[in-house]
Amino acid sequence: MIFTHFNEKGRAHMVEVTEKAETLRVAFAKGEIQMNPATIEAIKASSISKGDVLQVAQIAGVMGAKKTSDLIPMCHPLMLTHVSLDFEILEDRILIEATVKTFGKTGVEMEALTAVNIAALTIYDMCKAVDKDMVIDHVRLVEKTGGKSGHYKRAGEAL
Repeated sequence: MIFTHFNEKGRAHMVEVTEKAETLRVAFAKGEIQMNPATIEAIKASSISKGDVLQVAQIAGVMGAKKTSDLIPMCHPLMLTHVSLDFEILEDRILIEATVKTFGKTGVEMEALTAVNIAALTIYDMCKAVDKDMVIDHVRLVEKTGGKSGHYKRAGEAL
């Protein structure tokens, strides 16, 4: 297996993308944050003292996607053309989905994964006063399109 983030001397470097073709790149990631049902009810009732949990998590997820290259050392800074997050509230968890798009030389998988993680961390931060037992779990890339490696879809995963 070849690791592209190391040069011939074994030193870390940012992958060379100068000669790569620009294509539409799309990535879709999912994750969840598990919590006590009482915390879910407080979110639904808008009774969390820090404010509208999902609205703040939505904004944080978008901001996280935009700042991915500041957080992950070898990620290229990208001009994102679209970032969206969706939330589904279940009895004891919130499902988080992120879609990120760009037209460029490198993919947006890390940006989609970062959006999900930052949204989940924001939910945790806003609710930690009432529930310290929350668990962020199952963050994964579900699908990506574009680029040299083409289309990827996680087996058994519904969109």
